[in-house]
Amino acid sequence: MTNPLLKAFDTPFSSVPFTRIQDEHYEPAIRALIDEARRETDAITGNSQTPDFENTIAALEKTGKQLGIASSVFFNLNSAETNDFLEETAQKISPLLASHSNDVMLNEELFARVKYVWEHMDTTALDPEDARLLDKTYKGFIRNGAMLGEAEKARIREIDQELSVLGVQFAQNVLRETNDYTLHFTDRNDLEGLPESAVQAAAEEAAGRSLEGWVFTLQFPSLTPFLKYARKRTLRQELHFAAGRKAFQDNENNNEANIRRITVLRRERAQLLGFTSHADFVLQERMAGSTEKVVTFLRELMDRAKPFAESEIRELADLAAQDGIDRIMPWDHAYYAEKLREAKYAFSEEELKPYFPLQQVQQAAFDAAGRLYGLSFVLRDDVETYHPEVTVYEVLEQGQHKALLYTDYFPRKGKRPGAWMTSWRGQYRDGAEHVRPHISIVCNFSRPVGELPSLLTFTEVTTMFHEFGHALHGILADTRYESLSGTNVYWDFVELPSQFMENYCYEKSFLNDFARHHRTGEALPEDKVDKIVQAAHFMQGYQTLRQIGFGLLDMAYHTNGLPEGEDIAAFETRTTGETRLYPDVIGTAISPSFSHIFAGGYAAGYYSYKWAEVLDADAFAYFKETDIFAPETAVRFKKLLSSGGTVDPMALYVAFRGREPQPDALLKRAGLVSA
Repeated sequence: MTNPLLKAFDTPFSSVPFTRIQDEHYEPAIRALIDEARRETDAITGNSQTPDFENTIAALEKTGKQLGIASSVFFNLNSAETNDFLEETAQKISPLLASHSNDVMLNEELFARVKYVWEHMDTTALDPEDARLLDKTYKGFIRNGAMLGEAEKARIREIDQELSVLGVQFAQNVLRETNDYTLHFTDRNDLEGLPESAVQAAAEEAAGRSLEGWVFTLQFPSLTPFLKYARKRTLRQELHFAAGRKAFQDNENNNEANIRRITVLRRERAQLLGFTSHADFVLQERMAGSTEKVVTFLRELMDRAKPFAESEIRELADLAAQDGIDRIMPWDHAYYAEKLREAKYAFSEEELKPYFPLQQVQQAAFDAAGRLYGLSFVLRDDVETYHPEVTVYEVLEQGQHKALLYTDYFPRKGKRPGAWMTSWRGQYRDGAEHVRPHISIVCNFSRPVGELPSLLTFTEVTTMFHEFGHALHGILADTRYESLSGTNVYWDFVELPSQFMENYCYEKSFLNDFARHHRTGEALPEDKVDKIVQAAHFMQGYQTLRQIGFGLLDMAYHTNGLPEGEDIAAFETRTTGETRLYPDVIGTAISPSFSHIFAGGYAAGYYSYKWAEVLDADAFAYFKETDIFAPETAVRFKKLLSSGGTVDPMALYVAFRGREPQPDALLKRAGLVSA
């Protein structure tokens, strides 16, 4: 049987031929393509010519292209449409790829050539992108152990093998815990307070499981409205508790041992490379630069936010007291926050939903990209997808092909929770050929219910714009080298394009353009638009403090680490206590389902969400000095997006803004300055 992953795809735009790929194809394809990539590397080390930029650095950049595509296809599907077979395959493939990466980065002959170019190349003879690639390549070898002795190299290999499996196990445990829990009702009185859309969705969930009544799950479109609207406090408590103990129960999905092992191995690896901690290792390649600077940044922001957050929680507590609650708890937060929003701003998220049908919101995002960057999006039904719910658009710029954009919006059993952007193929140039990217947005939005289309909460609207911002970073990529293209930038810079796009959701003129009732076409009433804009900083003190808590927890794991005998929940309380405004809930913990740092790329980097907020608020303020779609400013920002990692991020930002970012715009936007 021909394995379609082993050759270039003969499809429109060389897109992934999903219908031809069987689950059984992945492992043999990965093994074969690793061998092919090894032969490509051997050709570099076997070159008798004196090492130079072209025959070593540029040649190395070109190796393993088909392996990269096959790996992307596999791991993207393992996140968005997995099954038992793929999960088992991930356990086999992950260490294979880790081993291959080590074979490259610990190859003494290859490093000798790279080192020779680094030491002998006149970098003034290179253009800036070539110089950046040389710098990144050389430092990549150093940061992966090329200068270590044989025993240390062997240990690096062992650690990387084990970490590759642990990360997969962590994510699989979270997914299983999310899928395994249900809250099943047959008494309609238990649904008191819930909007009809949530009730209908729960009925469909129950019917899909061949059950009577209503079923709620830990998927966000089910969990969120229940915690926000269900009047029965004991039931809110039950669902909140279930969410808080994901992968923290006495069963086979418990992630506590994985956390301990991951953090120990990361620390050991960093120390082998000469760093005190994993955070020190990571932050060497970040805008922040050091652990001290990150912690100082988070604590200074905490000092600003905490008084506002405490005031917000007092307001909620006063509201709860009217219902006889003398001690407000975490499962009360969403419920009373929604009540307070309604009291302050005369609207609820639920009443806004009819004005934000999914397709309408998506079109608004497309229109924004058109006005900013001259992009248009054309539906393609000739490009294969991995699930019937996935849609593909060709992205055009002035009528010319720019990218493919896949959209996948609804929860499924095989899809991990949350929302993310990813790519199936990166952007780069190879001589005269310009390979354009294939980008994907994956979300877990509220499904259509009965005859109603998918109607988004305003939070989901901002999520759509956030992930679309990431997608634009990939779509607009325009570099020669894939490893410097699109989102291949410093991690505390990567959230700038996504968070920048969220700003448009709070702009009155833009909301007026697209917020229209899905049935009547009636515009969102002017007073509601005004209230959305006014509510932009609602509960921002609390939300800021919560994000800071996550950032401090991440830094604690990756600096001093988790003491061997300390309970994970106690560790969380000790390291984030200053950010906690509610009593601890015994039996729950954040860490066992904190996939961002234990199964994703945010280890010692979760602070980047807040770091990038300084950038995005400052950047959007620059637009607002003239117009939110100001053409000249958009051209400058497009240059920032298209440059990827070819320029130091601070230099890139200064080239756009004319100066370094200032925090004033963020503090003002978040309402963290006194009137």
